[in-house]
Amino acid sequence: MQGLSPHEVSNFFFAVAVLLIAARAAAEVAQWLRQPGVVGEILAGVVLGPTVFGTLAPELQARVFPSEGSVAIALNSLGTLAIALFLLVAGMEIDLSAVWRQGKAALRVGLIGIIVPFALGFVPASLTPDWFGAADESKPMLFGLFFATAMAITALPVIAKILFDLKIFHTDVGVTIISAAILNDLAGWIIFAFVLSLMGVASHTFTPAVTATLTIFFTIFMLTVGRWAVNRALPWIQAHTQWPAGILAFALSMTLLMGALTEWVGVHAIFGAFLFGIALGDSTHLRRRTRTTIDQFVSFIFAPIFFASIGLQANFVESFNLPLVLVVLLIASMGKVLGCSAAARGAGFGSRESLAVGFGMNARGAMEIVLGLLALQAGIIGEELFVALVIMALLTSMTSGTLIQYVIGHKRQVSFIKFVSSKTFMPILEPGDRFEVTRLLTVAAAEAAGVSADPAVASVLTRERLFNSSMGNGIAIPHARLPGLKQPVVAVGLSRDGINWESRDNLPVHVVIVVLAPDDNPSLHLSVLGSVARAFRRPQAAPSLASTASNLTELRAFLRVESTPHAGEPDHASLP
Repeated sequence: MQGLSPHEVSNFFFAVAVLLIAARAAAEVAQWLRQPGVVGEILAGVVLGPTVFGTLAPELQARVFPSEGSVAIALNSLGTLAIALFLLVAGMEIDLSAVWRQGKAALRVGLIGIIVPFALGFVPASLTPDWFGAADESKPMLFGLFFATAMAITALPVIAKILFDLKIFHTDVGVTIISAAILNDLAGWIIFAFVLSLMGVASHTFTPAVTATLTIFFTIFMLTVGRWAVNRALPWIQAHTQWPAGILAFALSMTLLMGALTEWVGVHAIFGAFLFGIALGDSTHLRRRTRTTIDQFVSFIFAPIFFASIGLQANFVESFNLPLVLVVLLIASMGKVLGCSAAARGAGFGSRESLAVGFGMNARGAMEIVLGLLALQAGIIGEELFVALVIMALLTSMTSGTLIQYVIGHKRQVSFIKFVSSKTFMPILEPGDRFEVTRLLTVAAAEAAGVSADPAVASVLTRERLFNSSMGNGIAIPHARLPGLKQPVVAVGLSRDGINWESRDNLPVHVVIVVLAPDDNPSLHLSVLGSVARAFRRPQAAPSLASTASNLTELRAFLRVESTPHAGEPDHASLP
């Protein structure tokens, strides 16, 4: 069997090392600038690709990153593996039941967020495919379907990161955006799978009609029987294998098997990886530690390699078409922002909150770029449209957070401690699970506000079951907006030993803050939540408070000290 020569092995290893180092370094810089890490990873690839490195030293760039030969095939194969694993992680983020639990608002925003940009993209692209940069062999109808899908899809991982950074992940706006994005991602990838099957680019084993039929049955199977089977298998694997080796082997091997199956059927392998990720992530037996381990394994090793390799695919200067970039950006943003904002308005959100939903849904990020790369490799689009899609994805991802923050409104800052009283401060919480603790503090807050405790408890616990309220660093903020309240009421509970809150960072929660806010004042609600984020921006603030404060006066004193930035420490408050 012929393999890589020693020289080719050296070249391959060197190229991968350069990609990984550059991507990781650029991601750190991007995050320091408060931008998604994927932005830095892609820009690192642009620098290493023909755009910069290839212009300055074309022969050396071609030697390090060859476009033909065995090393190029090896790099492409590694990229295919990386993108499949990335779609595994993206699928794990999707909680189908969350869409139904969130109700009509998420369904309305999600459906309108697909239909409006899909229609805005399909009509002009199918009528004038040449102007939009379709490849010569593309059929107008198929190109229109691809472009419409590209306009409709949303980047769930990027959106989640933006909402976490802004500390509004668990608010009504955040939950609606996440739930609608889940629906967008699932529908978008199913549509794109059909586009690929109609193109016949993945496999010639079956006719397009047979491929489409098998894809439908496979999707239904994985979202029903497949989810059930994975949920039944995980306890056995975790009981009889070492952690994390057993669960990692199961997750990665099944990802590759499902990818192989969908590739054989006639759809790209990433679709199988994506559906298996949904089935795995939906299991009640998948521990948060395990989820984090898989996420970090992929996100810090394979994903940077893939996103950096994006920049190797085209010359972003020579293939830059300003009119095309502007039109793509206009169609994409109009469809998402206007469509989702109108849907949110119809679901009962205020004007500012509706715009925030629209801007949140407009973040395209990694998913858009994956879609564009697959279309480029499949011969559906040319390099100019690929570059336009990448630029659009980067710009929408970089601006969504800022625009959300702007439309929320720069209101006068308030401190949550203003709404805490001796009746709602519990310096010593009895041991219990997070639902018992949440119920206890919510009852105290409701009684202090003079409202019925049962509806308040039901509202807060419903949200807690929908999305974990832990913010990391030992703090959890269960909250809800209630009709009839004149002003917010806040209950604070402290636990020295910590409470198992199933936090994403696996740390116990030492400070629990329940916020009940007026239903008709969403800006005040967000402002109170933002003041909590500012008060506990220091990682050790929560356990330190729990071990020192025994009465309301000591709580106020502690927070007054924390509110003063320490020497050399910037104020990282995320909300206005």
